[in-house]
Amino acid sequence: MNLTKQQYADMVDRAVPKSRLLRDCIGAFLTGGAICLIGQGIRDSYLWLGLSEKDTACMTSMTLVFIGVLLTFLGLYDNIAAFAGAGTLVPITGFANAVASPAMEFRCEGWVMGTGAKMFAIAGPVIAYGTAASMLYGLWIVLISSV
Repeated sequence: MNLTKQQYADMVDRAVPKSRLLRDCIGAFLTGGAICLIGQGIRDSYLWLGLSEKDTACMTSMTLVFIGVLLTFLGLYDNIAAFAGAGTLVPITGFANAVASPAMEFRCEGWVMGTGAKMFAIAGPVIAYGTAASMLYGLWIVLISSV
């Protein structure tokens, strides 16, 4: 099959899916914003109940993690992520999903070698590198502020 460069380019254009960058960015922005808005509503509700700022921060995080895990368990988080893309990865609910999904998937292999070992397969590197980066950043701040 002898193709000219133009024929090959036309074939490639037909085969390559069209970019949905604008749609993906809008979906990520709206979904990430909605998650943050829900988090703010939860925070305001806890403050309205009379919790201290510190307790409110803790309870808001715990509630968002619970919601993320619940949506993962119900199979809804993947549908939201299909629309939102990166909009569901950044908030704390994305981290909850990253821990809950492998735990659910590998539970048939047992509590230790399945759920326990695979739970941090995705989130483990984030924890490890996040901890290392925060330590280096903290050390850098201490060194800079002491000069």
